[in-house]
Amino acid sequence: MPDSGNGKNTITLPAAIERYFQVSLYLLLLTGFGTLASTGTLDAPTVLLVGTALLYRGYCLGKRIDIQIPTRWTNLLTLAYGVFFLADYFFLSRSFLTATVHLVLFGMVVRLFSVHKERDNYMLAILAFLMVLAAAVLTVDSVFLLAFGAFMLMAVATFVLMEMRRSARTANIPAREPGDRATYRRMAFFLAGASPVLGVLILAGASVIFFLLPRVSAGYLGSFAGGSDMTTGFSDHVQLGRIGQIQQSNAVVMHIQIDGDTRGSHDLKWRGIALGRFDGKVWSAAGKRLPLYRQEDGRFAVGSADASTAKPRLIHYRVLMEPVGTNIFFLAPHARYLNGAYRAVATDRTGSIYNLDLAHPVGVYDADSDIAEPSPQDLRRASDAIPADLHEYLQLLPPIDPRIPALAQQITGTAGNSFDKATALERYLMTNFGYTLEMSRVAPADPLAEFLFVRKQGHCEYFASSMAIMLRTLGIPSRVVNGFRTSEFNDVTGNYVVRASSAHSWVEAYFPGQGWVSFDPTPGGGLGGVTGWGRVALYIDAMASFWREWVVDYDSAHQKSLGEDAMQRSRNAVDGLRAWAEHHYDNMLAKARRTQRRVSQSPRGWGAVGFVFGLLLLAMANAHSLLRWKRERRLAAHPEKAPSQAAALWYQRMVHWLSKRGWRKTEAQTPTEFLTRIEDAAMRKRLESFTQAYEAARFGASTEDARRLPELYEEITASEKK
Repeated sequence: MPDSGNGKNTITLPAAIERYFQVSLYLLLLTGFGTLASTGTLDAPTVLLVGTALLYRGYCLGKRIDIQIPTRWTNLLTLAYGVFFLADYFFLSRSFLTATVHLVLFGMVVRLFSVHKERDNYMLAILAFLMVLAAAVLTVDSVFLLAFGAFMLMAVATFVLMEMRRSARTANIPAREPGDRATYRRMAFFLAGASPVLGVLILAGASVIFFLLPRVSAGYLGSFAGGSDMTTGFSDHVQLGRIGQIQQSNAVVMHIQIDGDTRGSHDLKWRGIALGRFDGKVWSAAGKRLPLYRQEDGRFAVGSADASTAKPRLIHYRVLMEPVGTNIFFLAPHARYLNGAYRAVATDRTGSIYNLDLAHPVGVYDADSDIAEPSPQDLRRASDAIPADLHEYLQLLPPIDPRIPALAQQITGTAGNSFDKATALERYLMTNFGYTLEMSRVAPADPLAEFLFVRKQGHCEYFASSMAIMLRTLGIPSRVVNGFRTSEFNDVTGNYVVRASSAHSWVEAYFPGQGWVSFDPTPGGGLGGVTGWGRVALYIDAMASFWREWVVDYDSAHQKSLGEDAMQRSRNAVDGLRAWAEHHYDNMLAKARRTQRRVSQSPRGWGAVGFVFGLLLLAMANAHSLLRWKRERRLAAHPEKAPSQAAALWYQRMVHWLSKRGWRKTEAQTPTEFLTRIEDAAMRKRLESFTQAYEAARFGASTEDARRLPELYEEITASEKK
C-alpha cells in the first residue's frame, strides 16, 4: 500500500480498494489453479508453465510493475490457440475435458496480463471458478474440500471488494478521506475477519440445500471417478506379478465397518476374484458370468451352498470403495447377501461378484457373510471323490516343470489326507521362502520354476500360484484368489482402512462335502500390516471417509437414511422429553403431598416459615427500589462525588415538585424552554438560579454547582410552603 502523505503518494479510498481488489483477485486465481493442480491430473508442463506465469504475476503485483499485453497481440494469441486446441484434442491429450482445461488455463494467463476493461476482471473471476469446477470433476479426494474452502474465502473477499469498487466509482458524493493512514489497514483487517464468517455461512447454507435437495439417482460426482491401475490387478486376466506392483502403493482402497466391531477384532481377507486357469504366466477366470436378481427385500443372494458349517458366524458389514477403477465387489469369505444401488449384478462359478451397472460404479454397499470355517477334523474326513465339474481346477497346461510335482510329493510324503497335504505345502512355502517386492525386470520363461528352485523369494502371487499348482499335481482342486488383507483399524470412525499395499493373493482348495477352504502360504512379513497411525492421521482419514460417502457418493439412498435417522432422533428426543416431564411431575406431586401432610401436622411452625419466606419475597421484589433509594440518598448527601448524576436527580425532583403545582414539563422541552413557560415571575426567578446550577453540574460536571442544588431545592420548596 502506498505511503500516506500530502503529495502524490496520498492514499485515497478508491486507490486502497483497487489495491486490495487486485491482490484478492490474484489470490482467487492462485487458489483456483492450486485446487485444479491438487487433483494430480494436470501434466507437468502445464503445471510448470501456468505456475510460473502466476508467480511472475504475483512478483509484478508486489513490485507494482504494470505489464499489459496489447490488445492486438491478445487477439493473435487467442486465434493461434484455437488451432492448438484442435491439435491438443485430436493428437496430444486426446481428451475433450483435458483440452478444455488447457484452454481455460491459457485464457487465464492471457487475461492476467491484458486487463484493459472492467469485463476482464469479471472474466478472470469466472475462469477461476471454472478451474474449481474442473477440479470437482477430475477428483473425488477430500483434499478438494480444503482447497475449495480456501477458494471460497478468497471468492467472498474478491466479490465484496468488487462491489465496494463499483460503489466507489458510481457514487455521486465522494466519501470523506480519513487523515489516519491506519484506517485502510483496519479496513483490510475487518475484511479479512468478515470473509471467513461469510464463507462459513455460505457453506452452511449450501450444505443444507445439498443434503435436502431431492435426489433422483446415485451420487453425481462418484460417476466421474477415473480408473486406475487397479483395473489390471483385479480383472478376469491377471499376469503373474501384478499384485506386487499394486502393493507398492499406499493409497486407501476402501473403508469397511463391521456391525458390533468397535475394537478391530477381525483379521479377514476381502475376496475379490477367483482365477482357475493358468497358462504358466497368466491366471484367468473360468466360466461365464450369470446375472443375479434382487429378492423381495431388495438384496442380491450371492451365497453358495459349498461352504456350509454346523455353527455359522454371520457378520454384517458396510464397504465404502474408493474409485479404484474395478467392477468387482470385495467381500468377506462365504458371502451370503449383497445390497446396494446397483441395477445389474452378476456372479461366476467361483463366487466372484461383478457390477454390470456402468452408470453406478462400485462405491457403497453392504453385505452379509458367514466367516466360519470347517474344522480340521471334518476336513481330514473329506472323501477324495472330485465332482466332474471341478476337474478344470486340476488342469496343468502347459506342461509344468517336472521338478514341481516331485517337490510336492516330497513335501507331502508323510501326509495321509488332502487337508494334511495342503497344510504341509502351506507350511513349507511359508517357512522356506522369503518375501520381497523387488522382482527381476526380465520376465523368466517359467516364473514358478524360477521362484521355487532359483530365486526362492517373491511376493504373494508367487506363493499362492506355487501352492495352487502343487495341489493340482496331488489331485486336489485349487485356484488363486486376489483380494485384500485387512490393513488398519481407525477407532475414531470404527472402520477398517484397507490400502493398496494390502493387496493379496491366496489359495482356495476344494474338499468334497466341505466346499472351498482358504490357505495362505505367504510369510507374515509380506502382509500389509498396521502402520501405527497418529491421532491426526485418524481424524484426517475420518474426514476423508465422510467426504467420500456423504458428498461424493451422496444419493437418494443416503438421503433416505439421513431422513429416517433425523426422524428417529426427533422421535426419541420427544419421547425422552415426555418421559422426563412425567417423571418430574410425579416427583413434584409427591413432594407437594408430603409438604401438605407436614404443614397440617405442625401449623404454627410452618406458619412462621411461611411468614419469613413472605418477607424474603417482599424484600426481593423491592430490592431494586431499595437499591435505587439508597443510591439517591448517597447522591443527595454527597453530590460532589458524581456531579452529573446528582444534577439529574435533583432536577427530576424539582420537575416532580412543580408538576404537583400545575407546571408540567414535556419531554420535548429543554430546561430553558420549560423555564419560560412558568407564568409566576417570582417562581421563575427562583428557578433560573436552579436551572443554571443544574446545567453547569449536568453538562459541565461542576462540583460547586452540584453542591448548591440541594440548597436551592430547599429554598424553593420552603418558600412555597410559606
